[in-house]
Amino acid sequence: MHTVAVLALDGVIGFDLSTPVEVFGRARLPDGRAAYRVRVCAPHEEVDAGAFALRAPWGLDGLADADTIVVPGTVDVTAPVPAEVLDALCRAAGRGTRIASICAGAFTLAAAGLLDGLRATTHWIAAPFLAARYPRIDVDPDVLYVDNGAILTSAGAAAGLDLCLHMVRRDHGSAVAADTARLSVMPLERDGGQAQFIVHAPPAPDGTTLEPLLRWMRDNAGRDLTLAGIAARAGTSARTLNRRFREQTGTTPLQWLHRVRIQQAQYLLETTAHSVERIAAQTGFGSPTAFRDRFKRLVGTSPQAYRRAFRRPAAP
Repeated sequence: MHTVAVLALDGVIGFDLSTPVEVFGRARLPDGRAAYRVRVCAPHEEVDAGAFALRAPWGLDGLADADTIVVPGTVDVTAPVPAEVLDALCRAAGRGTRIASICAGAFTLAAAGLLDGLRATTHWIAAPFLAARYPRIDVDPDVLYVDNGAILTSAGAAAGLDLCLHMVRRDHGSAVAADTARLSVMPLERDGGQAQFIVHAPPAPDGTTLEPLLRWMRDNAGRDLTLAGIAARAGTSARTLNRRFREQTGTTPLQWLHRVRIQQAQYLLETTAHSVERIAAQTGFGSPTAFRDRFKRLVGTSPQAYRRAFRRPAAP
């Protein structure tokens, strides 16, 4: 089982600490088994968390065999990080352990030298200070998180949820991540400056008059649907349909349809070995070229690159 070690240092921000504990702790595989083993580690038994103190059941030795280490932020980013913590993080990085920071936790990774030469992010308030203090880091304050493969960083507070859900999705696919997001009462994707590889059709409010039409469009997304045909199904003019769509979903019928098709294509790329050409035809795109162009525009990467990143391992 994948082990996630959450590192608690003095001054740890409670929200940052609880985020990975809750997200990874709630994640379940399709058969109901826990997806992760979560442990909280600290350099000493009791950690000062400001409004409260906590007792960590694991010491720094708990980082040694972890598959992922998450470093929450601390209140004082100028406080020196204990040498034994920096050594433990560097050793873990040398073993290839995945290491992620939440909010100001990026300062701890920076102090260990793990962000040198990499793009990284942190809370927007602290971003200028991180860039000034560690000039070898390419600090991007305009994104929710940055994934460099083995080293990941997130912006402040709720962006840690986005990052943890992203890691769940990397590990176990979109279905497990979506279920985890629902348990956390959190959307799987929020607006952000970077492509997050997840595309959702814009939601419509419960009870919307478009709900039956949206269901029909989703069920028939693989067909050659036109605006005129969709309007005919709705029993209205194309102009009126466009107006109602913008009022209730914030987008147009065809844009909504494209997002549904891309969602379906993502699922097929993750779960089947079908060729890109076959998936393009299955999801209603007129040609593989049109599919690739639309996919790249909405997802931020090519269908093949997406498949390499998110193809689910075959069941044993």
